[in-house]
Amino acid sequence: MNLISKRIRGMQDILPGESEKWEYVENVLKKKSKLFGFKIIRTPVLEHTNLFERTSGETSDIVKKEMYTFLDKGERSVSLRPEGTAGVLRAVLENGLHDGNLPLKLMYVSSCYRYEKPQSGRYREFFQFGLEIFGGKSALADAEVICVAKSIFNDLGIKNLELEINAVGCKECKSAYNKALENYFIVHKENLCELCGDRLERNPMRIFDCKNDKCKNICKNAPTVLEYLCAQCALHLEHLKEYLEVFNIKYRVNPHIVRGLDYYTKTVFEFIINSGEAPLTVCGGGRYDNLSKELGGADMCAVGFGIGLERLLLIMQDQKLSFGGNSNIHVYVIPLGETCKNKSIEISQRLRNIGIATEQDIVGRNLKSQMKYANKIKCDYCIFCGNQEIENNTVKIKNMSAGNEFTLNLDEDFEKYFLNLTNSKLQ
Repeated sequence: MNLISKRIRGMQDILPGESEKWEYVENVLKKKSKLFGFKIIRTPVLEHTNLFERTSGETSDIVKKEMYTFLDKGERSVSLRPEGTAGVLRAVLENGLHDGNLPLKLMYVSSCYRYEKPQSGRYREFFQFGLEIFGGKSALADAEVICVAKSIFNDLGIKNLELEINAVGCKECKSAYNKALENYFIVHKENLCELCGDRLERNPMRIFDCKNDKCKNICKNAPTVLEYLCAQCALHLEHLKEYLEVFNIKYRVNPHIVRGLDYYTKTVFEFIINSGEAPLTVCGGGRYDNLSKELGGADMCAVGFGIGLERLLLIMQDQKLSFGGNSNIHVYVIPLGETCKNKSIEISQRLRNIGIATEQDIVGRNLKSQMKYANKIKCDYCIFCGNQEIENNTVKIKNMSAGNEFTLNLDEDFEKYFLNLTNSKLQ
């Protein structure tokens, strides 16, 4: 085909066959989160650029290299969201959701956009599931969002999963720690990559994000943030450890986790997959108590996490995990002649009205072709409706997997029969 346009590099089409896997995973994410009291929020894909500059940090790779930013027709700088938290917090403050009872628990599935090099499991358009708790000051809020994530991974059957936690401190802790990092990295400045040389001047903690092997080796002996925590931040970390033990969640303290966004305070954490190769982060998050004030809002503590759905689905496929069997009965209705078409429509609607997925021919296939099509779309049952069946108020039904046929009356037992089939399949 000589198409006038093709998919933009780094974007993705999620086609039938794959979309069912996405639907299954998203349903597990939402269902489990609702058990902890989270409610869905949806925010715009387009925001004013300064929202992300203030929240992500001007020194972050997201702002410096990855955002899709442009001027709209009003000559205003706008950006496609690179992550979900900033837009959610903006919506909370703008709509006064924080003025009611706190804590406020929100969840979302959002498309996000970053101009990165496309590779396996990483796209320029990607989808993120996130949870946010606003107004939860205690370390128990941190432990609860971690518990939600762990519960989700348990339900999905994810294996080889490890939780790593760290504390990045408050503003006072960070100030002292950044000074120590400056003193350490300046000795190694000549061996840092160009980007990390710039980070040293602006925000030395960002050097821990570097993928350059030389920089990674230099980071190994750098001072750790745990040495510079104030008493309050150190106590918050100890409380988090206690709560995780109560939740029976194993963890490891990794003092080099800083996360890729500048707004984090106190707790940061990652769930990683260790399968013999390089560790793979499947979920990351933490606390961001100062972000509300950064946006001009009230002083409001917050904690949350994000899960990249593409990576999560890849992990599930690599671990050969189930995406849930199809528990729906699928029926195909075939009229035996043009005069029976209206009756077949009526039968189809009766089944749809009780929640049974039902299809019929809409392209003009003959009987043989309709049977081939029913096989191709893997229908469970075919229903045949002819003049004789109409006279007797019956239909013929074929079980497509077993191959047997039988007659069923179209009285009230017709619906009951298919409801019973559905219940049996669910069990």
